[in-house]
Amino acid sequence: MLDKSQLDSYFEELDREAGLNFSTNDEESLEDQTSSESKRSSVILVNGADLNPRPVNWLWNQWLARGKLHLLAGDPGQGKTSIALTLAATVTIGGRWPDGSRAELGNILIWSTEDDAQDTMLPRLLAAGADKKRCHFIYGKRVNETDTLPFDSTRDMKELEEAIHEIGGVSLLIVDPIVNAVDKDGNKNNDVRRGLQPIVDLASQLDIAVIGITHLNKGGTGYDPVMRVLGSIAFVALARVVMIAAKVWDADASERPEERRVLVRGKSNIGADYGGFEYFIDPSEPLPSIHTTKISWGRALKGSARELLGDHKKNEGNEKKLSAVEYAEKFLLDTLRDGPKAAKLVESEALELEISRASLKRASENLKINKRKHGDRSVWDLPLQLAQPDHPESREPVEQVEPVERLACADQHFFSSDSEVF
Repeated sequence: MLDKSQLDSYFEELDREAGLNFSTNDEESLEDQTSSESKRSSVILVNGADLNPRPVNWLWNQWLARGKLHLLAGDPGQGKTSIALTLAATVTIGGRWPDGSRAELGNILIWSTEDDAQDTMLPRLLAAGADKKRCHFIYGKRVNETDTLPFDSTRDMKELEEAIHEIGGVSLLIVDPIVNAVDKDGNKNNDVRRGLQPIVDLASQLDIAVIGITHLNKGGTGYDPVMRVLGSIAFVALARVVMIAAKVWDADASERPEERRVLVRGKSNIGADYGGFEYFIDPSEPLPSIHTTKISWGRALKGSARELLGDHKKNEGNEKKLSAVEYAEKFLLDTLRDGPKAAKLVESEALELEISRASLKRASENLKINKRKHGDRSVWDLPLQLAQPDHPESREPVEQVEPVERLACADQHFFSSDSEVF
C-alpha cells in the first residue's frame, strides 16, 4: 500500500508526462503557470446537435472495421500470421471474405519483426492469391543515404503516416507481433496504453483497419477466452474486436475433425461478438520451389467463443466455471499491478470488459482493495500483500529521423523456404 508521499510522487510523475512541468517545491510558480495555462486553454465541448450519427465503416462486415484496432490471438502453431496474411491478400485482389461477401480493393502494409518478407510472408501472400504490387512492408527508417535503423512506432509514426499517404489506398495494416508497439513492459496497463495509442490514432486518422497479432497464455481454462490474451488487459481493452484462432476437437466437424481449427470473435465493442469459421492449414507451392502454407476456409459456425472453443466441455467435471466475481478479481489484479489508478478509469475499463458494477464491488471487497481520496481524485490500489514493486523508468528523448523507408512486394526477390507456421 502506498502512503501519501508515494501517491504524491505517482501523480506528479503523471503530470510531468502530460507536460504540466509540475513542481512541488515552488507552489507560487505552479500557481502562475496554472493561471497562465487557464488563459490560453479551455475544455473543448461539442453539442450533440452539431454531430451526425454515422455507422461503423466495415472493411469486412462485423470482423474488420476501418479506423479501429483489432487483435488476432492464438497459441503457437495455429496459423495466426497466415490468417492475417490471407485476409490481407483478399483486400489486394478485392476477393471474397470467408462469409462470401466481396472485399473492397485496397493496398496493405505489414510491420513484422518475426518473419522475413522474402522467404515467409511473401510466399504466404502469393499462396493466398495476393497482388504483390499492392503489398508493402515496413523495413525500417532511413537516417541518411547509407544508414538505416529499425522502425520504432513510438517515434516514427509521423514518417509512417507520410509513407501511407504516398502509397495511397491503404486499408489494412498488420503488426506482428503487436507487442512491438510497446517499448516498455507489455504487462503494465500504462505502458501498453502509451505504446498502442500512436497506432490507435494512426488507424483513426487514416481510416485504416489494424490487426495486431499476439499469443494466448498457457493457463486459463474456465476463463473468458479474451482473458487468456498474453500481457496486460489493456491490449484487450483498446482493441475494438478480438479474434481468437485455436485448434478444437469435435467428432461432428464437417471434415478432417482431427485437424479442425476455428477462428472466432472473443470480443467486439462495435458489433456481434459471436460466431466464427472453420479453417485448415494446407501446404502450398505458389511458385516452383517456393514451399509455404495457405489457409482454406470451412463452414460458418454459430455460438459464443467459449462454446466454439470447447472450454465449456473441458470444465465439466474438472474445474469450476469462473464466476463473474472471480473474473472481476482477475481484472483488478491485472489493472492495478502498475500502481494506484483513478477509480473512474478502473470502472470504465471494467465496463469495456462487460464487468458489472456489482461484480466489481464484490471483487474489490474480496481483494481488500484500498480506496482513498487524493485531493479531488478517488483512487484504488492493491493491498500491500498483493502489490508488486514498481520501478518507473525515464523515457529516452525522441530523436528526429528521415521518412520511413518502405519496400513494395513487387520489388522483392524471394527465396525458397519450408515455412513453419506461427
